[in-house]
Amino acid sequence: MDEFDVVVVGAGPVGLFVACELGLAGCSVVVLEREAESGSPWRAAPLGRRGLFATSIDAFYRRGMLPQLRAAGHTFPGAPGPSAPRIVGHFAGMMIDGSVIDPAAAPYQLPRPAPGMLMTSLTEIEEILAARAEHLGVRVHYGAAVTELTQEDKGVLVRAGDDEYAARWVVGCDGGRSTVRKLAGFEFVGTEPQFTGYTMRATIPDLDKLGTGMITTTPTGAYIRMSIGQQVGHVAIMDFDGGAFDRSRELTRDYLQSVLRRVSGTDVTIEEVQLASSFTDRAMQTTSYRRGRVLLAGDAAHIHSPLGGQGLNTGLGDAGNLGWKLAATVLDDAQDDLLDSYTRERHPIGARVLDWSRAQVEVMRPDAHSRATRSLLRDLLATRDGATYAAQKVSGACIRYDLGDQHPLVGRDVPDFHLEGGSRLGDLMHEGQAVLLDFSADRALRAPVANWANKIRYSALPARDNLGLAAVLIRPDGIVAWAVDHDPDRGEFEHAAGRWFGKPVLPAAAR
Repeated sequence: MDEFDVVVVGAGPVGLFVACELGLAGCSVVVLEREAESGSPWRAAPLGRRGLFATSIDAFYRRGMLPQLRAAGHTFPGAPGPSAPRIVGHFAGMMIDGSVIDPAAAPYQLPRPAPGMLMTSLTEIEEILAARAEHLGVRVHYGAAVTELTQEDKGVLVRAGDDEYAARWVVGCDGGRSTVRKLAGFEFVGTEPQFTGYTMRATIPDLDKLGTGMITTTPTGAYIRMSIGQQVGHVAIMDFDGGAFDRSRELTRDYLQSVLRRVSGTDVTIEEVQLASSFTDRAMQTTSYRRGRVLLAGDAAHIHSPLGGQGLNTGLGDAGNLGWKLAATVLDDAQDDLLDSYTRERHPIGARVLDWSRAQVEVMRPDAHSRATRSLLRDLLATRDGATYAAQKVSGACIRYDLGDQHPLVGRDVPDFHLEGGSRLGDLMHEGQAVLLDFSADRALRAPVANWANKIRYSALPARDNLGLAAVLIRPDGIVAWAVDHDPDRGEFEHAAGRWFGKPVLPAAAR
């Protein structure tokens, strides 16, 4: 039996990101993936492309993976020239124009080293993370479908095929139909679907009969069309049938053609189907992200329709939040309740994303009331306040964890301070440590931070723009744990450091 600190189930972006964070901290980790090999035709396909928003891009940047991400991605379509409006996302297919957004709406903004959004495929993201995992000594086993999971007092036994793995902890990142979630007995609650969705890559000689645009709504549903070659396209269809389709049925050419014709209101002809799958807008979430020694992240913890493309970004947010906390727990280097803060912080974020998804489905329903609401929302999204609100929701810029501190920066993603000598804050976070930026005149925190020297990296470098701050303590996931605008108080800093990073290394008598 192989023994590990952590077994991660699922080698998608979320599972690999969690595994990399654990490996970076020195934990022994194995990732079990049920598929026989990495990648799939869908994950590399145009409709398999995903938008990475600023918070996700920053997570890669803080671990030194921005160059690889830049090489794999490209900016969001819709901004072909420097004077064109920058599209920063959409709500139910209604585009959000970045040119009308209020830049002062989000507090503590600084120039970023990367664009606010990149389009890339799941395959490309997985390749970046898999290479990093290998470098960090993380083992990835493909063709390892988990079939049994048994929790014990000090660990978990996991069976995959003929192999058994013993681990102190298990993290389920195995998607919306998560085996880990079911085996561990998590409660999964939410709302049932309004539509059945179909996505396909097909040869369609008269593809031009289908309208173009992000989402075309019709009296009977909605669809998306993307051309990828002569007479070949990717098409997604939303059929508002209450999710009645039996998704175990084979998706034949004739059936898909009948649905597409009915929803699009055209006589379009499908000549050949190369790939096809179905989905729904079922919106469900586990009541907790932890059950004993088993934790969930990404789609294993929450599912919703793919509208808006927020599933990947929400999952990566889960992974970044969980990784360093679980590593500290594994290494017996954490406060007793640190791991419980994962559910406290991320569960409300997942719940908001589910509601955002439900709202988009509601305005896409093929009825007069939804069409009226859609028209109203289109007008609101064209206003400064409307576009700003929607952009912050889509990008995650509005996320702020309630950490019990009234300072407006605490609980938010940290700005990327440009430090003296040309370095940036992100450069200091590649090794996964917390960081203390001490901008105070007398560098008052130099002495007390030494008691957490193995956990907190100290910087006394001045910033090109310190935003009026005297000191900022940043968690490994880039969240501000403590900040002050005045001369920092040693006791306040020690309280914050102890809360997140455990007891000081040196005894009190030595301080």
